[in-house]
Amino acid sequence: MGKSLFQKVWDAHTVRTLANGQTQLLIGTHLIHEVTSPQAFGMLRDKGLSVQYPHRTYATVDHIVPTNEALEPYSDPLAQGMIEELRKNCAENNVTFFDTNTGKQGVVHIVGPEQGITQPGTTIACGDSHTATHGAFGAIAFGIGTSQVRDVLATQTIALGELKVRRINVEGKLRAGVYAKDVILHIIRLLGTQGGTGFAYEYGGSTFDAMTMEERMTVCNMSIEGGARVGYVNPDATTYDYLKGRPYSPTGKAWEAAVADWQSYASDPDCSYDDVVTISTNDIEPTVTWGITPSQGVGINEMIPAINEGVTQSERESIEEALEYMKFEGGSALRGKKIDVAFIGSCTNGRLSDLKEVAHHIKGHRVADNVQAIVVPGSQVVAQIAQQLGLHTIFTDAGFEWRGAGCSMCLAMNPDKLIGDQLCASSSNRNFKGRQGSPTGRTMLMSPLMVAAAAIKGEVTDAREIFSVQAAAVSA
Repeated sequence: MGKSLFQKVWDAHTVRTLANGQTQLLIGTHLIHEVTSPQAFGMLRDKGLSVQYPHRTYATVDHIVPTNEALEPYSDPLAQGMIEELRKNCAENNVTFFDTNTGKQGVVHIVGPEQGITQPGTTIACGDSHTATHGAFGAIAFGIGTSQVRDVLATQTIALGELKVRRINVEGKLRAGVYAKDVILHIIRLLGTQGGTGFAYEYGGSTFDAMTMEERMTVCNMSIEGGARVGYVNPDATTYDYLKGRPYSPTGKAWEAAVADWQSYASDPDCSYDDVVTISTNDIEPTVTWGITPSQGVGINEMIPAINEGVTQSERESIEEALEYMKFEGGSALRGKKIDVAFIGSCTNGRLSDLKEVAHHIKGHRVADNVQAIVVPGSQVVAQIAQQLGLHTIFTDAGFEWRGAGCSMCLAMNPDKLIGDQLCASSSNRNFKGRQGSPTGRTMLMSPLMVAAAAIKGEVTDAREIFSVQAAAVSA
């Protein structure tokens, strides 16, 4: 019987089985940022310890960095203090830091892949819930808490329980105007926010075979929103083509050896899974969330669910809570909901392909007068390339604000926040209550092109109609 990629990577990184049944797992690559690392470094200092393997740790700043200020000191003293603390900790422990003056700073889950740090067949940990993003490369990647960040810094290992594996096959060609973001929102809608609890999700099928690396990253990024600890795609030629020539990728003969090794980690054809789910692209439409969890989403042509007799008491209460918070009426149309803010960015959809796809379609259009629309590149590298291509001009001509790299409005740890009960069309990954800064702010998740369409129309709408989308120019 063959093995899945998850089992192969897990076995290769197992140090020992602990008395409580958990595995002491070697972490091949550790990514850190300014929010979850300061306390971890402090705990090391308290114990007189240093970083055990600094060459396996890479740092950047993303969560709290302002996207509309380029010069320090920042107006927010907390942000300034956290960046300075990370600088100090990295310098004292010889950790590579992609600081704001390097031209390589950005959202940690975008920086790792674009630098070639993220590689197949390894384990990757980061003090951030969306670390599953890196699984797109055939890695086992997961978010960890601050005490676990301390453990990895001190020992390069972590204690974890082994997961079951669910294979999710998506078959068929995505229709025009349907993107990777719609695929993962559809999966979460189908399986639920707790459906992946205790599982690693292995994504496959003809749809994933045809996806670019950036599309695969978008799907893996939101695995955690479906309850899965890990989400990954088996490495293939697309993976190797993406990594070749990256700053931290192997070169020469080492490259050839690395590819051979990476190939060996792909799931065997005769491996078994704990569960298998198959989805057809015929069932996937541009998807928009209407509620307060990523599973509360519907196709753009569907109605917001009404509370009816066919649901359980728990489902009824969940729908009631979401409708009350969102100020929506059950059974009403999703289309036509007036928005106040449009946000394109985040570790889910702040990559170059996302920006290129939107820029291709918005030429000649203008953001509605009542909408604030911002575009936040996921990294300084993304911003540099986008500006070389003139994408920033296309966005600003259309009425979008072009910002610096960072997490921005994905979460309320920086100045980019909703005010009052503003309704935001967002390409980010979470629509929880208060996620975007205001305790009454409302978030609707969707693909970047759907965000752009909402910004231009001033309301939730079908991007395929606004832009006469016939075929995707660039996968997003």
